Amino acid sequence: MSKNTFYITTPIYYPSAKLHIGNAYSTVLADTAARYKKLRGIDTFFLTGSDEHGQKIQRAAEAAGVTPKEYVDRIVEGEGGFKNLWDALMIDYDKFIRTTDDYHVKAVQKLFQIIYEKGDIYKASYSGHYCTSCETFFTDLQLVDGDHCPDCGKKTEILSEESYFFKMSNYQDALLDYIDKHPSFIMPESRRNEMINFIKGGLEDLCISRSTFNWGIPVPVNEDHVIYVWFDALSNYITALGWGSDDDSLYQKYWPANVHLVGKDIARFHAIIWPTILLAADIPLPEQIYGHGWVLSDGGKMSKSKGNVVDPFKLIDKYGVDAVRYYLLREIPMGQDGNYTEELFITRYNNDLANDYGNLVSRTISMIDKYCGGVIPAPEQTEYIDDGLMQMAVTAAAQVAVELDKLNFPAALTRIFTLIGRANKYIDETTPWILAKDDKYHARLMTVLYNLAEVVRISTILLKPFMPALAPRVSEQLGVDLTTATWADATTWAMIPAGTKVHKGEALFPRIDPASILLPEKEEPSVSFKDEISYDDFAKLDIRVATVKDCKPVAKADKLLEFTLDIAGVERTVVSGIRLFYKEPADLIGKKLVVLANLAPKKIRGIKSHGMILTAATDDDSVLEALQVASAEIPSGSVVC
Repeated sequence: MSKNTFYITTPIYYPSAKLHIGNAYSTVLADTAARYKKLRGIDTFFLTGSDEHGQKIQRAAEAAGVTPKEYVDRIVEGEGGFKNLWDALMIDYDKFIRTTDDYHVKAVQKLFQIIYEKGDIYKASYSGHYCTSCETFFTDLQLVDGDHCPDCGKKTEILSEESYFFKMSNYQDALLDYIDKHPSFIMPESRRNEMINFIKGGLEDLCISRSTFNWGIPVPVNEDHVIYVWFDALSNYITALGWGSDDDSLYQKYWPANVHLVGKDIARFHAIIWPTILLAADIPLPEQIYGHGWVLSDGGKMSKSKGNVVDPFKLIDKYGVDAVRYYLLREIPMGQDGNYTEELFITRYNNDLANDYGNLVSRTISMIDKYCGGVIPAPEQTEYIDDGLMQMAVTAAAQVAVELDKLNFPAALTRIFTLIGRANKYIDETTPWILAKDDKYHARLMTVLYNLAEVVRISTILLKPFMPALAPRVSEQLGVDLTTATWADATTWAMIPAGTKVHKGEALFPRIDPASILLPEKEEPSVSFKDEISYDDFAKLDIRVATVKDCKPVAKADKLLEFTLDIAGVERTVVSGIRLFYKEPADLIGKKLVVLANLAPKKIRGIKSHGMILTAATDDDSVLEALQVASAEIPSGSVVC
């Protein structure tokens, strides 16, 4: 498409008194895509809203003793409602449409009139199985167990009434032809194939009005009928832009939409009903309908009736908005279903946000504060290892952009965290704490610390669309305003002025102890200790921090690993029986382990082992880990006491 604009929409959500993170998923995805486009300087319009008509709303309002408008106002505008949740999730929409808005009502009536006058809408009597929850009629063949909705599983009811019908069947061949000529019109491919098969099964004419209730938009040619909710709701994508009004400048600018981002459960309405309505009205079709998967909890889609909903407000209060957004964008495979459990959430939070990104920022700021008086130095002595880091940093934006342009949010985040992981390894390789001990390495130290500051800057810019609360927090510590930084700023090296003052602050993502949150209270455990020893006995032990220079399996020994250790410049070989717990021994290279350094040498499988790797294990030895030192400021050879 030639237009240099980007228009993305979410479904307009049906008012529900119980919101959950599944409701939020589409909107977080769309918000991230819109933020990314705006960061690149692309003229972007992001639409979301609420779908407020229909029999279900009227019945709920009657049960609550209020009018339908009062009922939806409370849910959409009130405390804990849609707009509150979008604010809490930092959803930066350009427009929030409500289908009760006057301009929408008038435009929907105009759309109905256009198609009616074309001869593609007619009146007839209808009797069929109707699902009030989904606002949809189903044929006998579509029903489950004879009378249950194939989408939500609830029992349908038989409705007989006079209705207006849209000749959707007239557009079956035209829609199939369009899909064939536009392979990316419905994505992902699995959803495209599903829609093609459904259409080839034969499209029936669509009931688009109801006369047994009155909460809806009156049919312009017969006000005893109200327009069926899907004809009403789907039209929001053009009415929000002013289609059918005196001012359609936004419509002229942004339509056709680039992406309708919807859940897979409503993909059929968007990929079949909506395009046929547009074809009938001679309106261009959107570029793409992307049907994403569900956020599952306890093995199923979240719903109030199942009792498996996860309250997003509570999650945000507990872990912060950036962590909640990050989980949804990173953990859920794009286009597929993904699971939510608090255990998975905490694991992802600790591994990625606390250990990787948060640790990189903390280590960088702390070392600049300690070794440079809190001032970012000018780079003075560049070496070969720096070139690789700089090249990875300035090319990361292009790689991330490729994934974001495909709406592949997990893959985009993986690209960013590859850079973050490389920077953390760069710290271990360059050992700034050792360079700081000798003035002859001063120039080298300055370069290393500057490079780290630049990676923090670039990675934070790349994370802005995903975690919008992050940039202001990092800006305070790094001393550089990242809130106004653009995507292009992430492609340029050395943008931080030397002499910039850093401000060491609290951890961005404090590590969470899973046991403190997830495990139920238990009785005080009974522990059996070994016989007591004197302090003099303990003082004989020389326990040190050692850096792993090499680690490899011992030939013909299933359980043994051979370590080459550096203990403050002294090289030691230690054989340890922990091979079963480390499938990739090379992953231990560069780690700082805790060792008993004065254990008498002993030959094991012909190898002189001088020392012992200290480990921790469960009672049944099913889990074992070598003890490690995480702090970058504790060098090899440090005494453990």
